[in-house]
Amino acid sequence: MSKPFTMDPTLDFAIERFIDAPTRLVWEALTKPEHLKEWYMPKPWGRVSRTEMDVRPGGIFSIDIAMGDGQESPNLGCFLDVVPMERLVWTSMLFPGYRPAVFDDIPITAIMTMEPVGTGTRYVFTALHRNEADLEQNKTSGFYEGTEIAVDQLVEHVIAMTSASQTS
Repeated sequence: MSKPFTMDPTLDFAIERFIDAPTRLVWEALTKPEHLKEWYMPKPWGRVSRTEMDVRPGGIFSIDIAMGDGQESPNLGCFLDVVPMERLVWTSMLFPGYRPAVFDDIPITAIMTMEPVGTGTRYVFTALHRNEADLEQNKTSGFYEGTEIAVDQLVEHVIAMTSASQTS
């Protein structure tokens, strides 16, 4: 049995939101490319131009970002843990199939958890870093701010999905 994850505030950051929507819709927004394109990139900064996901341990997590200036930035990683409607974990430290990654960016491991609370969902995004310098660089580079914006966009998108599912 594995030890439960413990966040280290000197290496990690977490963003938590309550989403007034069922967990199944939060899961769908996190795991379906057509939904990810709507919220993953802060809209003022750019857009998701392409995404590919094979949501299983070892599966591909690929999101290409088109910046406002037209420059494209590929983001490739590997899913590590998938527990439907509870937890989704991916890392940029590995490519699909658990192949060691080589890239120029700051590596992270992302843990997304969902927990039903009443008729809504408690959602937590946690980014794990190798060291304090990586965490600080991600904060000063805008990664942290961008992640907060993206999580807020996720909440808005899931609320819109909820409204759409209630009217159909």
